[in-house]
Amino acid sequence: MTQIKSITPKNQKLVNKAVKWLVKYYDFNTKRDYISDNLDCEDNESKEWRAINRKCEKAFDKYLECLWDLPKREQLNIEKREGFDLC
Repeated sequence: MTQIKSITPKNQKLVNKAVKWLVKYYDFNTKRDYISDNLDCEDNESKEWRAINRKCEKAFDKYLECLWDLPKREQLNIEKREGFDLC
């Protein structure tokens, strides 16, 4: 798991939690893309795709919940360190 040092030490636990959910989101998203690329039918018709899509959405929602509890500078620190531009 990627470790990011928070700017303020009291936010470290929440930063770690946000990064954990972001990593899970990208893992699920990669699997979802792989399934989409190898389907013969529409995405929403596949039971496997729907299941992984649900997990992907849940992971991203959890990531956003963690971000909402963090100050803006911590949010920017996570995005800068990971190279993500989600906003």
